[in-house]
Amino acid sequence: MKHNRCRIGLGLLMVAGSMVSMRAADGVVYEGRDGPGLGKHIVLLSGDEEYRSEEGLPMLGKILAVRHGFTCTVLFAIHPGDGTIDPTIVTNMPGMNALDGADLCVMLLRFRNLPESQMRPFVDYVNAGKPIVGLRTSTHAFAIGDAKSPYARYDWRSKEWPGGFGQQVLGETWVNHHGNHGRESTRGVLNPAFKDHPVLRGVTDIWGPTDVYGVVHLPADAQVLVWGQVLSGMRPSDPPVTGNKNKPMMPLAWTRMHTGERGKAARIFTTTMGASVDLASEGLRRLMVNACYWAVGLENRISERSDVRYVGDYQPTYFGFGKHVKGLKPSDHALK
Repeated sequence: MKHNRCRIGLGLLMVAGSMVSMRAADGVVYEGRDGPGLGKHIVLLSGDEEYRSEEGLPMLGKILAVRHGFTCTVLFAIHPGDGTIDPTIVTNMPGMNALDGADLCVMLLRFRNLPESQMRPFVDYVNAGKPIVGLRTSTHAFAIGDAKSPYARYDWRSKEWPGGFGQQVLGETWVNHHGNHGRESTRGVLNPAFKDHPVLRGVTDIWGPTDVYGVVHLPADAQVLVWGQVLSGMRPSDPPVTGNKNKPMMPLAWTRMHTGERGKAARIFTTTMGASVDLASEGLRRLMVNACYWAVGLENRISERSDVRYVGDYQPTYFGFGKHVKGLKPSDHALK
């Protein structure tokens, strides 16, 4: 595709012949190179205070662009005063209109309370029946402060739309920490019932230091691809905990379909893993890359050994509140 270009300085993104305007300060764009994803545009939404999505999603975007050909736009929570990336700012994520021309939305958001102008492109995207890959806290992506907002039902506590966006679209809202947070890590156990699912192709080992989430509201159409086994410690070699926590294991990754208001069904993939340190797991990165292929209908192009090597250096910050690297701007995540 000759139209797969990005002009960050002009705030202009052209993918598959369609133009999307975005200020250079709003995010970072990785131009797709050779690969099956050429001509497809993925928008990655980073905005959580704890799990360092502002580090993990740019890394994932680079892999998807350089190794697989997708053009990737990564957006961030931005401090309105100085333009720096600040995940504690829950009310500002500029550049959301990039979703207008997106083929896929990958998101790791937590309790965002975005203004209507920024929520509108996201809601339009969902209602259009376009695919979503949701990570970790995206099950409770929104905490809409204004009950009179036209998007109030997206709130994770919504009664009108039970469980809000997370439960209604992804399949679950916030329930609890099933594992002991910060003390019991997670082993991903592949579900043999779906061993031939394309998202699991080539995935052999998944481990992360974040804990297993409680999952109790999954709809009947959800297909659990990976179960979350609670380990007794914070090392991949630690044994599973004894007792009832793993009887049964909680869902860790699943697929389902969601039909938007316009009547079109979209592919949805959700995992309750996804912290920047979780993504140090090659198996989890492969799961995520495979999920992106599947979500946009390229499952026949998924390789058993899809290339999920880092592009450049990746030294993720450990999860925790108040630990984000301060003073960075979206341009600091540009490909060098």
